[in-house]
Amino acid sequence: MSKQNISLEDVRAKAKEKLKGICGVYKICDGDPSRLCQNQSYGAPLGIGGIGSGASFTNNVLALQKHHLKMRLIDGAFEPDTSYFFFDKQLSMPIMGASTAGVNSFGGESVITEKEFCRSVVLGCKAANTVGWRGHSHTYSLDTPYEIDAITEANGWGVKICKPIAQDMIIKYFKKAEEAHAIAVGVDIDGVGSVAMNKNNISVFRKRPQEIRDLVHATKLPVIIKGIMTVEDAQIALNAGAAAIVVSNHGGRVLDHTPGTADVLPEIVSAVQGKIKVIVDGGIRTGYDVLKMLALGAESVLIGRDLIRAAVGAGLEGVKLQMEYLMATLKKAMLMTGCKKLADISFNILQ
Repeated sequence: MSKQNISLEDVRAKAKEKLKGICGVYKICDGDPSRLCQNQSYGAPLGIGGIGSGASFTNNVLALQKHHLKMRLIDGAFEPDTSYFFFDKQLSMPIMGASTAGVNSFGGESVITEKEFCRSVVLGCKAANTVGWRGHSHTYSLDTPYEIDAITEANGWGVKICKPIAQDMIIKYFKKAEEAHAIAVGVDIDGVGSVAMNKNNISVFRKRPQEIRDLVHATKLPVIIKGIMTVEDAQIALNAGAAAIVVSNHGGRVLDHTPGTADVLPEIVSAVQGKIKVIVDGGIRTGYDVLKMLALGAESVLIGRDLIRAAVGAGLEGVKLQMEYLMATLKKAMLMTGCKKLADISFNILQ
């Protein structure tokens, strides 16, 4: 089948075949104990599921399910406008590729290399006129910067997120990202609980407020702090001069029994009072979920596991199709709730 004729169903079917024993590519990806990826591990690799019982993974999905969309249909015809400005870049949608990394850590290196995974996310998102973020894994180094190479190939159309490694190393990565003309950089502070980094003896650290400030001042690029789950941490990031925060529990992969991100998002948005960009991830599978997160106060969202499956299934073309599906379902959701543009989305469309 030619790439011109491939469908997202074809992509997912191919991913299911290639990820046999790793991910079931279920229609409902919710971290339920019955899922292939999810079981309590005792020294075994974490895989693509959630840590421990998987409660944090599941809570992300359950938190979104609590909210329902209010249909508003009597009005004039319109075509929803999903365009979104991310710093100084105009994107087609407020949906970006999350900074997932380390396909080798969940057993995927045999089906897609880390280099090709990075290219697929960055270039596939760019093909859909949105942005792919790139993260950090134990196989990345300044000598093998697969993620930054992909951003360079995309002429800077990407974001580089580091694990909370030593300060001097983060700054070196930031400088490389500057050379690649990346849109922004950041630190995945919840990566302090990374199973893969710790298992491979790469030191990760809790960051002090002053260290966050030092990182903000170490680069000319906007700095994003990812892994915010409390008002207290959000305020620290804001006061340190961060340009954006990501409300995230790392896909439920670093601490068991956290709330879902949709549960903590509204209070964090209220606390920062529009003084900093608030982005969110966790449990988002469709444009309907995206609309819920925007209604709860986020200005944009990140997509993780579905982009892994899309990249495994069909590389950058799979990622492009996944992002286009999300935009199409977001437009449908906006049409059915009476939201002509992103600025029209508010808590009032939920019930």
